[in-house]
Amino acid sequence: MKNVTFGIVLTLLLLGCTEQSDWVKAQSAIIYCSESDPVTFNPQLDTGATTSDATAHQIYSRLLDFDPETGQIVPALASSWSISNDGLVYIFQLRKDVNFHMTRYFTPSRTFNADDVIFSFNRWRDPAHPYHRVSGGQYPYFDSLGLADNIEDIKRINGYRIEIHLKQRDSSFIAHLATDFSVILSAEYGDHLLSQNKPEKIDRFPIGTGPFKFVSYQRGQAIRYRAHAGYWGQTQTADTLIFDITQKSSLRMAKLITGECDAIAFPSQSELSVIRERADLTLTQQPALNIGFWAFNTQKPPFDNPDVRRALAYAIDKNTLLETVYLGNATRAKTLVPSASWAFHESSHDTAYNPVLSRQLLDRAKIPRGFTMTIWAMPVERSYNPNARKMAELLQQYLADVGINAQIITYDWNTFREKLGKGEHQSVLIGWSADNGDPDNFYRPLLSCDAIPSGTNRAMWCNEEYDRLIYSALQTDDVEARQAIYEDVNELLYENLPLIPIAHALRYQVYRNELKGLRINPYGGVRFAGVIKAQ
Repeated sequence: MKNVTFGIVLTLLLLGCTEQSDWVKAQSAIIYCSESDPVTFNPQLDTGATTSDATAHQIYSRLLDFDPETGQIVPALASSWSISNDGLVYIFQLRKDVNFHMTRYFTPSRTFNADDVIFSFNRWRDPAHPYHRVSGGQYPYFDSLGLADNIEDIKRINGYRIEIHLKQRDSSFIAHLATDFSVILSAEYGDHLLSQNKPEKIDRFPIGTGPFKFVSYQRGQAIRYRAHAGYWGQTQTADTLIFDITQKSSLRMAKLITGECDAIAFPSQSELSVIRERADLTLTQQPALNIGFWAFNTQKPPFDNPDVRRALAYAIDKNTLLETVYLGNATRAKTLVPSASWAFHESSHDTAYNPVLSRQLLDRAKIPRGFTMTIWAMPVERSYNPNARKMAELLQQYLADVGINAQIITYDWNTFREKLGKGEHQSVLIGWSADNGDPDNFYRPLLSCDAIPSGTNRAMWCNEEYDRLIYSALQTDDVEARQAIYEDVNELLYENLPLIPIAHALRYQVYRNELKGLRINPYGGVRFAGVIKAQ
């Protein structure tokens, strides 16, 4: 505690010697200290939390949304919907009089309609769409689900009604349409940029229907937004929103204490006690649908051998990791899904700390003492892993005890994710936060064969029986039947261990008391719609 407090005080003294920029002095602005730069301003293209925070609920809207209080799916740009008895046809009635953003770089001539939905969905599902390959042509969330392959057609019934036909029943389909990634873009803006031969601007200078419109972005510095006066949600919100990009957790904390930031991303576990002691700060928390794990690149020997992966699992003590890295603010993970999920099974198997058995398995796999491997550690904090570097150092010590020499590798966040996507790693400490309450949101994006090219399957693991099981679970709405299937899935994962589940962590929201209306979003990015700053 003394070291933490000293670090904060020192940072505050350093801050006192700097000049605040004009935008920090703005009394009416809400300033959020974010931990990194977004990869893009279109969440269709990236599954990272930083991109979702900066875009999904600030700039855009979706057909459906999740109620932050109940987690239930509620209307958004779609005012209502219906599903056929066979689960293959979805009809959405669209909301009228929804305005797109008017900015210095685009003035819309019409309001939202069916054409925008078809444009937005066809961009990620149709390779012939003029925008499909713009900005790289990768749509990791949708690709990991094979969602495009299951949509047979999207029809425009009229200007405010669309019909989506699926090839096979998908009991999770509605939930996927409410995630951060299913945003609605402006078809008119897309046509405008094509006419200028500048289609790539659609992802750098965004136009949406969300509560804030994009103003400017300075890499490593700040993102600026202004309130969207014509927002369909009709909620009171701040006139100005600023994302102050501050990579160091201690500096974010210092800015929060001095009032330079009104809220911060990902407080470190060691800072929580300091926050609780301050009368001017609010700390909220809730159990989160997330998973922190250690994944092995199963396409690289010797990690293609289940015995090797099991040996490494037995080499580590999960309980010590929970105490040292999460400071007790997490529960031990047996499977991908936490106990809050209806797919969780208390009886699921888990690996135990057994270094003797670990070494025996390594000998059987002919892995010599002194074998060198790498552990990639995230350079950013996440709720599912607040300190990947410290965890990597602990793993390094455990592995040394069984004769494995582990080297820790890290890069800046965007480079880290780019290299991971290319499969350059041997093993990685990373995780996943659920985008909806359906367990499919864990099982398909993290380990399906379709998720390998998309980059969300960090284990690069493809198993036909696994895919058969998880897709069979989508063919029914019967929860008990799906629970039984996921029990078989968990057993298969325990036998193969493409990754080692480590922890399900609490999620925290920290802000100054002057902010009113800021709540933890149970799924996906932070939301500033309806948040105001008391004067």
